[in-house]
Amino acid sequence: MSVDLTFIHWLYLLMVIVIVVSMVYRKDTAIICTIGIFVLGLVATGDLLLATSSIFNSFLYTFNQLLSLILVISVIVGMTHVLNISGVNKILVAPFSRLIRNYSTGYWIIGITIMVFSWFFWPSPAVALIGAFLLPAAIRAGLPPIAVAISMNLFGHGIALSGDYLIQGTPKLTSEAANIPIADVMLASVPLVIVMGLVTTIVSFYLIRRDMKNGNMTFTTGISDRLYVDDLLQNEGSGKQLSKVIGIGWSICIVLLFSLNVFALIYADLQGDEATALILGTSIFILIITNLLFDHKKAFTQTTEYLVSGFQFAFKVFTPVIPIASFFYLGGSLFLDVFGETLPQGSQGIINDFGVALSQSAIVIPEIGAILITGIGIVSGLDGSGYSGIALIGQLSHIFVGSIEWGVATLSSLGQIVAIWIGGGTIVPWAILPAAAICGVDPIEVARRNLVPVMIGLVVTTLVAMLLIRFPIFS
Repeated sequence: MSVDLTFIHWLYLLMVIVIVVSMVYRKDTAIICTIGIFVLGLVATGDLLLATSSIFNSFLYTFNQLLSLILVISVIVGMTHVLNISGVNKILVAPFSRLIRNYSTGYWIIGITIMVFSWFFWPSPAVALIGAFLLPAAIRAGLPPIAVAISMNLFGHGIALSGDYLIQGTPKLTSEAANIPIADVMLASVPLVIVMGLVTTIVSFYLIRRDMKNGNMTFTTGISDRLYVDDLLQNEGSGKQLSKVIGIGWSICIVLLFSLNVFALIYADLQGDEATALILGTSIFILIITNLLFDHKKAFTQTTEYLVSGFQFAFKVFTPVIPIASFFYLGGSLFLDVFGETLPQGSQGIINDFGVALSQSAIVIPEIGAILITGIGIVSGLDGSGYSGIALIGQLSHIFVGSIEWGVATLSSLGQIVAIWIGGGTIVPWAILPAAAICGVDPIEVARRNLVPVMIGLVVTTLVAMLLIRFPIFS
């Protein structure tokens, strides 16, 4: 397996570095990403017209990738708004308010709850299902919205998705790529998932607490829609609300409806988009019925208004991410779709080529192999899926461990964890969108604050993987 890195590869890498630095310094990346798409197209094809039109084509591809998520967030936000002004939301969050007494318990209870639900339904549906109900209780307990988003994201798209022990989609891909039993992958991943999860969430909590104390994190930090967050904290409107009896009765019905959703997801084995679709349909019905109960005279006009406000909110949150997501998608197969066969023969995309080149850049012993696998996982995760590099990681694990047979499962699991944490994910902004949108915060700001805890977690987890290769606890 060999690959030639061309000027396009190095140009792309340079643009990635510029974008990451811009994100760290909180600069607007939309201009850089848009120019980057144009320059890549011009260099790759030499065609000014094609390079110009590639901006639209890449944006359109990204929009289609995010459309289902935009729709879900829009409906959830519209539903949350009508639940709030009718007084139902206050009843629904009351049990959580009793558990979440302060920002410390809020961070851990919300994270663990999202993690458990994510094991059953994957993170995006889990965040959509319960995130909107957990947020108000956490804010009232003193946890800023951006900290809530960080907690949801690290525990859901980080810990739960990187292990994926119930749905088993992620370890199945890894086992097939490495040609080893899925049970070996899952067993080897247990200590690594635990280490990565504990280190990252503890470091993140420490940084959140420090920033709250020194004033670097407040209730307005990273807020993309202040009205949305304010609306969750107080009942707006004319003061009219559902009567206590009807409010409690309908709140119980809502809990039962979502509980039936949970049962249906398990019984019918619905996952991913199918699970999201069921939750979305249920949310629309709840929005309509709540509006009818609250004000049946205006329900037939206000329902549309709530949906419109939901879409306005979703597009406000998602729009800044489209340019940066479009650029990073070009690191994968989208480059070939937009610009044609302009990369060297046999190329699987710019990011994948860098992963192959990285694997060939050093004399390989298991310890060096662990470092290279981590590097390949980070690079491959930049395309925003987290899964594109798993096949490559599985193949290379056999090479990197030499004659240590049990090391294949450990290295494959390490690569899986790294790729998912980066791209699946907690660093790539568009992977953070579900939690960020539910909390009304900027996903790029969440990604920036995740960077240090996740990098520390990856370093510690890689060191642990080196030890496990030499001194396995599961062999």
